[in-house]
Amino acid sequence: MDPGDPAGDPAAGERHRMGRDPLLLLQALQTLWSTRERKQLREEAWRGFAALDDPLAGLLDMLESCRGQRGEGPSLAAWISHQLQCWLQAQPCPSLAQHSLRLKQLQARAVKVLTESPPSLAAPLASIFQLQDADRSCLLAHVHRLHHEGRFREAATLGATLKLQSELGVEKMSIPLLLQDKVALVERYVAGFPDLQRRLLVLMDSWCQPGFDIKDVARRYPEVTSLSLEKLSPKALSRQVLRLQERYGVAPALCPNAAIQQRLAALRHLCHKRFVEKSLSQENWTDHVQGLVGQSPWLQEQLSQLLVSHSDPVTAAQCAMELLLPEERLPAAVAVELRRFRLQGRATEADSRLEVKDMKDRYYQLPIPRENVHLLASWEDLTRHEGALLQCHQVVGVDVEWTPVFVAGGRPRPSLLQVAVEGHVFLLDVLALSQPPTGQGAQAFSRLVAQLLSDPSITKLGYGMVGDLQKLGTSCPALAHVEKQILGGMDLLLVHRQMRVASVPAPAVDRARELRGLSLLVQQVLGTALDKTQQLSNWDRRPLCEEQVIYAAADAYCLLEVHQALCREPARFHLSEDLAGSRRPRHRERPGARKPPGLQKASAPAAPRQGLARSLRCLGVDARMLGNGEDHRRAAEVARQEGRIILTSGQPFHKLRAQVGAGRCLSVDCSLKAQQQAKAVLKHFNVRVTHADIFSRCQACNCDQYLKVSRDMMKQLMWLSSHQEGPRSSGDEATQSQAVQEPGPAPDAAPEGCTYDRPCRWLQMADLRAETPDMLADGTRLQLAGVPVGVLRTPGLRCFYCCTGCGKVFWDGSHLGRVATHFRDMLESAPSPCEPSPAPSPASSPF
Repeated sequence: MDPGDPAGDPAAGERHRMGRDPLLLLQALQTLWSTRERKQLREEAWRGFAALDDPLAGLLDMLESCRGQRGEGPSLAAWISHQLQCWLQAQPCPSLAQHSLRLKQLQARAVKVLTESPPSLAAPLASIFQLQDADRSCLLAHVHRLHHEGRFREAATLGATLKLQSELGVEKMSIPLLLQDKVALVERYVAGFPDLQRRLLVLMDSWCQPGFDIKDVARRYPEVTSLSLEKLSPKALSRQVLRLQERYGVAPALCPNAAIQQRLAALRHLCHKRFVEKSLSQENWTDHVQGLVGQSPWLQEQLSQLLVSHSDPVTAAQCAMELLLPEERLPAAVAVELRRFRLQGRATEADSRLEVKDMKDRYYQLPIPRENVHLLASWEDLTRHEGALLQCHQVVGVDVEWTPVFVAGGRPRPSLLQVAVEGHVFLLDVLALSQPPTGQGAQAFSRLVAQLLSDPSITKLGYGMVGDLQKLGTSCPALAHVEKQILGGMDLLLVHRQMRVASVPAPAVDRARELRGLSLLVQQVLGTALDKTQQLSNWDRRPLCEEQVIYAAADAYCLLEVHQALCREPARFHLSEDLAGSRRPRHRERPGARKPPGLQKASAPAAPRQGLARSLRCLGVDARMLGNGEDHRRAAEVARQEGRIILTSGQPFHKLRAQVGAGRCLSVDCSLKAQQQAKAVLKHFNVRVTHADIFSRCQACNCDQYLKVSRDMMKQLMWLSSHQEGPRSSGDEATQSQAVQEPGPAPDAAPEGCTYDRPCRWLQMADLRAETPDMLADGTRLQLAGVPVGVLRTPGLRCFYCCTGCGKVFWDGSHLGRVATHFRDMLESAPSPCEPSPAPSPASSPF
C-alpha cells in the first residue's frame, strides 16, 4: 500500500473527506499568531471552523499535532480550543447526542489529548466533548497521577473541572493544599458538594483540637513543598473554620474545637483589657470570662495560665476565687494563696472599693447632677422629652453602647442610645423601645432619631459616629442606613486626627501612650481622661447598674465639653476657627478600626499595620510583617535571629520589649496615619534616606530584586496573557492581584527631575516558562492584569519593572514625585533624583 494514500491512515482519510484540512487551518493560524493581529486571527479561526465537516474531530487533529511542542504551541492550542468552544455556542445546530457512539469515540481521543496537555486545555475540552460523561476511570487515573507527582494544584483544579470530587474525596486532595495555604482552591474544589464541605470542616476542625501539632501532618507529606504552617496555627485555622461554617450553613456542633480556640482568643483579649490596659472593671471582666469558660476543663487550665502570666499569685488567686475555678486546675503558688483567701474571707473588699473610688477620681467626672440623667424606655418617655431632644439650633452629643460579642456568628446589637444636651443626658433604651418591631415605641423611637439626625439646625457631635449609627439598623429596620441621612454632623474623630497630624502639644499628656480614641481626646483637651472600664460591660442587662448609667452619660456629655473647648481656643489645637474641615462624617470611615498589631518586622522595623510596612518599604526599609495567624512570640524569635527591631502597638508591646530589650522594640502611635508613622520611626532611629532608596523594595512583598521589561516585550506579554484561557496551574489564588502603580499610578508623566532608573537586568525570554508566558521560571506569575492598556502608549515611557518576588508590575510616573515631596524633610541632604547612584539603604543602617 502506498504510504501517501489516505486509505492507509484512518485519521488522514477522515481529514481528506473534510471541506478543509484542519492541519492547514492550524498552519494558517500559526502564521497569524505570530503577527498578533487578534481580530484577523479570530475571523480566520471562525471561518475555518465553519469550513470543517467535523469541527470537533478537526480540533483533536490540531491538538494532537501541537502535542509535544514547546514555546507558543500550547498557548495557541488553548486559544483555538476556547475559540471553538465560543463558536459552537453561537451555532444553532444541536450538539452530538449524549450517549452516541460518535461522541464516545471523540471523548476517548479528547481524554488522551487532555492527559498529555497543559491544564489550560481542561475547561474548553470538558465543555466541548462533555467529558463529565466520559469514561471516568481514565480521568481519575490521570488526576491520581498528577497528585502522585506532587502537582496538587493541577490535580485539584482538573478534578473540579471534570466534576470528579465525589470519587476523589476531600481529605486526599485537600490536605496538601491546606499545608500550602491554598484555602481558596480547596473552597472551589468542594463548592456545590455539601457532603464534602462538611467533611472539610470536620478535617480542619480536628486540626484545632488542643494539643494537636500540624507538623505531624506535614511529616506524612514529604513531597509537599512551600509549606505555610504558620497559617495553620489553631488561632488562624479556627477563624477559617468558623468563616466556612457560617458560609456553608453548618451546625456549630460540627466544629467544637474551633469554637474552643475562639473562646481562648477572647479570654486572652479580656485578660489584656483587664490587666494590661486596665480598661475593664473586675466585675465586668468576671461576667464575660465566666460565660466563655463555662465548665471546660481545658479552658479553665488556659485561664489559670493567663492569670499567672498577667498578674501575681495573689491577684490570680482572687480572680480564681471569684470565678470558682477548681483548685486542681491552678498552679501550686496560686492554689496556696487561694486557700489563704478562703480562710481570711473577704476582709479586704472594703479596701479594694476605696482604692477603686480613688482611681475613679482621677478620670473625667460628669458635671451635671445625677437627676439630670434620664432613662427613656417607653413611647410616653419619648413624647415627654421630645421637645428637649429636638430643640432647634442646639448642639447634642450622640453615642451608642452595645454588648460585645466574643463568639463567631454573633452580631452586636445596640442596647442604648445616648443623647446629651446642655445640662441633661437622655439614655434611650433601644432594647425596650425596639420591641415589638412594629409597636408604638419602635415607631416613635425611629421617627425621633430620624428627625434628630436629619435636622441641619441641630449640630450632632460624635466620635466615630457613622460606625455607631450603622448598628441601629440591626435593631430597628426603619433606621437602616440612617447614617447616610445625617445633616449637621461633626465627627470629633476626624477633628482628633487633624490635631494629631499637626503634632499639637496637648496639655497633660503624661499617660497619652496608654490611652486611645475618645479617652485620649478628652485627656488632651480637658486634662483628664475618660474612664472606659464600663465600655465592655453587659449592656443588655436590665436594670443597668449605676456605674453603667454614669459611664453612658459621661461618654456622651464629654463630647459637648470637648467641642466647647475646641471652639473657644481652636488655634491652640491648630484647628480652623469653625472646624469646618471636620463637620461632615465620612460614611466610609471605619472609626477606631485597627488591624491586630501583627508585627511587621524590619531590619529596621516590624510595624503594627500593613500601611506602615508599605510606607517603610517605599523608602527602602527591609520591613517584614508577622502573618495574621502567627503568634507575637514569633516576632521576638525572628528579631533575635535576624537582628531586627520590632515595631508594634497595644497589646504585644510590653511582652515583646521584655523579651528583646527596650532598645529593640518601639511602640508606634496607631492614631497616626501610616506616612506619619514612617517619619516618626525613621526620625527615632536617625535613619538617612536617599532618593535612590525610594521604591528600591517592593511595597507588597519586601523583595528588592526587579527585572526591567521593555515596552515592546510588555505589549507582547500582555497580549499573550489576555489570550491564554482556562484554569491556570496556580489556580489556588483567590483573585488576580492588581498591579500597583508605583512609581507611577497613571499614564501621567513624571514631574521634571523625578525619574526612576533602578539598576537591574533586562527580562529575557529565557526567564519565562514556555507554556505560560506570564510566569517566571521560578513560578512567580507576573501580575499583568493591573497594567492599563493606556500606559503602553505613554510618551517617553521606556520600560516597566517586575518584582521577582510577587510579580507586581511598576512603571515610572507621578507617584515618585509625590513620595519625594511628602518625605522632603527626610531627603533634604540626599542626592538629586536625577543621580540614581546606589546609596546606603536604610535596610543596612546599623540601628
